[in-house]
Amino acid sequence: MTNREPAGAWLRRTSVLTATLAFALTLNGMAAAQAPTGMMGFNGSWERYPSVAGGLGSDPNHLGPRAPEPIPAPPLKPEYYGEWRANADRAIELSQQGLPPVDSGSACLPQGMPGMMQAIFPMEVLVTPGQVTIIQEAFTQVRRIHLDEELVAAEGAEPRFSGHSVGRWVDDTLTVETVGVKDYARFRGVPHSVNRRIVERIELIDADYLQNVVTVTDAEYLTGPWTWTWIYKRWPGYKLQEYVCEDNRYYRDPDTGYQRLRLESEQ
Repeated sequence: MTNREPAGAWLRRTSVLTATLAFALTLNGMAAAQAPTGMMGFNGSWERYPSVAGGLGSDPNHLGPRAPEPIPAPPLKPEYYGEWRANADRAIELSQQGLPPVDSGSACLPQGMPGMMQAIFPMEVLVTPGQVTIIQEAFTQVRRIHLDEELVAAEGAEPRFSGHSVGRWVDDTLTVETVGVKDYARFRGVPHSVNRRIVERIELIDADYLQNVVTVTDAEYLTGPWTWTWIYKRWPGYKLQEYVCEDNRYYRDPDTGYQRLRLESEQ
């Protein structure tokens, strides 16, 4: 004798499988509708180019796009530029002496926007219906870019490290606007107001390179737009590692002003 399941059970299981497949196809269709076909290649792991993480982009035999120009000095208003320049020069001096200057990482704080997009460590990009998610390995920072939504008013935005970001596809370019970054999350030590806006235009150069043109405006602190470009190289197969700033013992030395490591003997 053979065991046969009732016809009703088989029909129910088939219906469930059919519904599940239809749901999956619907999600795929929604993603495709919100992101141009070319930009679905946005997904995956990326490192900054030229490489700072020692991945594929560090191969001197690999010919990639022309490296972007260095980030220019911020167009700060005169009343702010002097102090910023002095602090920046001091940081350079300390680094040249092998003395690490104090930064947000000394206090286990994430870089926030736009600093997290410089990808000192690799990052992962996920394109899903209604959202683009960017995960930075450094400090496990997560940024959510909500698509085709109204951006919250800058003056009323809850301060966050990554801010509030909305994006829209224009052809194969993802244009993103961000407000509401915490005032002490400073990129390159540059102060900013609650009304600062960060606009990014992100697009694929080709299948392996992603370009991000960043423009910062802030009428309170800047005399005009501050613009630069980052390029990222695809890192196939790379899986982001866990990065937790645990048992931090770095601190700002009150006498020297640079970063030091607290040893047990100093307790």
